[in-house]
Amino acid sequence: MEYKKITETPSNYDHLEDMDTSSILENMNNEDKKVAYAVEAVIPQVTKLVDGLAERFDKGGRLFYIGAGTSGRLGILDASEIPPTFGMPYDRVIGLIAGGDIAIRKAVENAEDDIDQAWLDLKQYDVTKQDVIVGIAASGTTPYVIGGLNAAKKHGLLTAGITNNPGSPLAVVADIPIEINVGPEFVTGSTRMKSGTSQKLVLNMITTALMIKIGRVKGNKMVNMQLTNTKLVDRGTRYLVEGLGIDYDAAEMLLKKHGSVKKALDAEKL
Repeated sequence: MEYKKITETPSNYDHLEDMDTSSILENMNNEDKKVAYAVEAVIPQVTKLVDGLAERFDKGGRLFYIGAGTSGRLGILDASEIPPTFGMPYDRVIGLIAGGDIAIRKAVENAEDDIDQAWLDLKQYDVTKQDVIVGIAASGTTPYVIGGLNAAKKHGLLTAGITNNPGSPLAVVADIPIEINVGPEFVTGSTRMKSGTSQKLVLNMITTALMIKIGRVKGNKMVNMQLTNTKLVDRGTRYLVEGLGIDYDAAEMLLKKHGSVKKALDAEKL
């Protein structure tokens, strides 16, 4: 496939500064409507990744996201939501960003240009062949991400690359290229917009499907969520009311006794 840097092509709109507010928002929304269709086109590749992850997770493997800037932050966001949502340990899905944790809030100059740093960051986690590395880069050219995937492949790890430029260097190096063509951004080159939205959708799909496949969801409920606040205790209680056919107070007592919806359900159905 011939490589064209779609993320840098001019916007379909011009003279944005002359638009009224409603027109700006409507035109942005018209562009956003294209994102879900672009994501639909990559479902076969996401399927390969999820199946590869599930196989390795059963053997103790982990999922690592590596990225820079917006892409890195989205990986960290997705990873950070897995423990509270699905009750997984914090060391099973891990997000790494070029420049380290300080780069989550503040850009670190030239951090993404170091082609060796991602593998050095990964080595701190004693990665093995059961781990999976997913590189995220809208441009598909970020040295930090490409270098990390290249090194991971050489060490026998499964790799995937999420990019918005089909045929880009990241897509070429990844075992499983996930190439989401959302077209030009509303503001030319601003990949925090459609590109970032598409990445977030794909990350949601990867980890949610993985958690379902490894048994962290029952029916359609988050039965392993961490009960860290009143809202989640109430949600868990209502799950037990529905699942066991008991009243709210009894369900709440059971939930607090067992510490999770799944443990309560399993204990009562023995």
